[in-house]
Amino acid sequence: MSAFESSSASSRAITAVAWASNATTCPSHFTLISLTEDGASANFIRGFAIKSVGLFLCYSKDLSGGMVVADVQLISDKETIPHGYCYIPEYLEPKASVGKKKRICVRIVPVGSVTMAVLDLKLTAKNKTMVQQYTCLGDMNGFVVWCLKGPFSTPAPQAKPRSISLDMRSLSLDGVGPPLPLKPSNPPDIPPKFSRRRSKLDVTNQTEGVYDSGNHSNIYGITAMDGVPFTLHPKFDSQSNTKVSASTLSDIRIKSVQDIENEYNYTFAVEELAAKRIRPSLS
Repeated sequence: MSAFESSSASSRAITAVAWASNATTCPSHFTLISLTEDGASANFIRGFAIKSVGLFLCYSKDLSGGMVVADVQLISDKETIPHGYCYIPEYLEPKASVGKKKRICVRIVPVGSVTMAVLDLKLTAKNKTMVQQYTCLGDMNGFVVWCLKGPFSTPAPQAKPRSISLDMRSLSLDGVGPPLPLKPSNPPDIPPKFSRRRSKLDVTNQTEGVYDSGNHSNIYGITAMDGVPFTLHPKFDSQSNTKVSASTLSDIRIKSVQDIENEYNYTFAVEELAAKRIRPSLS
């Protein structure tokens, strides 16, 4: 089993690599490499200056930016940086600086464009330790830089909790709870009553809003019937307001299919007779 398969954390791709002076200057979502594999300090600053300033590698696995590190290279000052690569950023104290003789550069690509990426970085003392399954990038300031590349996994997206209003909860298919007791603060719902004149005014206002709103994005959804208010003819409107007696309803006779056939039966005898007439010849 390879190293990136042994842990779910190591199978996540590195998304950024940077320099940091210490844990204070290191960004919160970065991991600081403070020790080498053999337990020594991983400070790239050597000599007497080690007590005043520091220089450490750090990396991030935050995928919120949608980018991953596809490759890491260690180049000298005499080499040209490869196409598509960039030098890693620096989060340093004012007195700290990175040497220019050898520099680390990375190639950052969109997460969906590759299946292999850099999964881990390690440091060892020069000519002391070999890291299995890792690729040696070269030595820098007495340290050997190692990287692990392989297929990476992306964390499953988590649904963000949403606040549901009381109106939306009322549309739920779950069982409806018992009704709340009537209190002055919880009066029963009374449906609004509108007069016929008010309803006609509402239709008119809605119609004017369609044409006067200035929102031209809905112009293609307007049909020929939009804006035409629905009203009954006064003849039928007066009849709808009168109450129908029960005796009138009882006089209605439901006709069968045979009754309808007999009532509307037509033999077309007149048309057949007219077709058979012979027009008189002109002498």
